[in-house]
Amino acid sequence: MITGGTATLYVSNMDKAIRFYTEVLGLKLTNRFGNQWATVRAGATLVIGLHPWSQKHPLPGTKGSVQIGLIVSRDEPIEALAARLRRHGVKVGDVIRSEEASYVSFTDPDGNPIYVGDRDLVSDGASEFDDEFEPHDSTDSATP
Repeated sequence: MITGGTATLYVSNMDKAIRFYTEVLGLKLTNRFGNQWATVRAGATLVIGLHPWSQKHPLPGTKGSVQIGLIVSRDEPIEALAARLRRHGVKVGDVIRSEEASYVSFTDPDGNPIYVGDRDLVSDGASEFDDEFEPHDSTDSATP
């Protein structure tokens, strides 16, 4: 079962993007992993992931530069989700494992990219989205 998600934007400059989304738009920074990944939250339901552009992704601001990220429930291992999707005829990539989480990627019927992760990097450790939830910054060892 899918329990949440993230819309990912490819950005050309992480610091500039974070300043725009937090200082200009007033969204809350919820995670920052150096220049590799950050998330900002709009209200209780919209999470925007900021990901640095690379040659394997569309240029920021172009068609396809946004993808949907979903989070699998804790009772369904990512491998089981991938197998279930394959049974439905979805072409799912191999599980990508990282220190933070594991992911699978696929596309919807129109070719829009979707990824599913097995960890909610935004709300893990927080019971609710509230003002007491501090952003995670992997560059600051004092932050959880």
